[in-house]
Amino acid sequence: MIQNAFRAATLGCALAMSGVFATDATAMEPVTAELRPGWRLPNGDHMAALHLTLAPGWKTYWRAPGDAGIPPVFDWSASDNVADVAALWPTPHVFRQSGARSVGYKGELVLPLRVAATGGPVTLEANMMIGVCSDICVPQELHVRATLPDSSSVDPVIAAALAEAPFTASEANVGKVQCSISPAKGGMVLRTEIEMPSAGGQEELVVEAGQPEIWASEPKTRREGGKLVSKTKLMHMEGKPFALDRSKLRITVLGAQHAVDIHGCSS
Repeated sequence: MIQNAFRAATLGCALAMSGVFATDATAMEPVTAELRPGWRLPNGDHMAALHLTLAPGWKTYWRAPGDAGIPPVFDWSASDNVADVAALWPTPHVFRQSGARSVGYKGELVLPLRVAATGGPVTLEANMMIGVCSDICVPQELHVRATLPDSSSVDPVIAAALAEAPFTASEANVGKVQCSISPAKGGMVLRTEIEMPSAGGQEELVVEAGQPEIWASEPKTRREGGKLVSKTKLMHMEGKPFALDRSKLRITVLGAQHAVDIHGCSS
């Protein structure tokens, strides 16, 4: 099942990839994975983390990987006494190769996981499919498992990754966020205007529709004084008509100084 989900998730990304897509990378071992068991929170939840270590020159992808990336797929169903697993993504980097943009991490990724427990000993187990790329791009199927401790001792590695999360809209002094849509061949164009101070340098936007079947292209972004203005094309993965729920939109601004996570927009 996870292989099918992975293949479906890559449809919007794989066509733009500039590398050679390989199917067997056992000799290269481009990535290794482990679970950092973390600590128990006061409300009974756990803070753990998935720790990916990448070989030199290799990168992996953020939850919204861009036109030239492969989205990760996680299956936590084999876990014991777990109601929910929420990934708290650190700020990613933007990579460009042969004119295509991808969004992700190199070197390593410590991905904090907030685990909602249902009572009793908690075992966290995941099967996952991720993409890793260097000169070639390789799909990797990985398995991790750990028993989470009944301990309040904080893991400083996880704490550091939590500190790398994007600012919220409130923390970044974001003002009005407006968006409008117009028809386009095969989908629609989303135009956003965000009142916010500069995040530093050349700001990049990533738009997520909040609906997995809707693909968003790389936005064209510019500054107009105190506003960040962008346009991106939205398309259904199967070419079907669709309605856009503005409340589910998620816009991430990636700047040289910090990143900002914005949820929803008004018309």
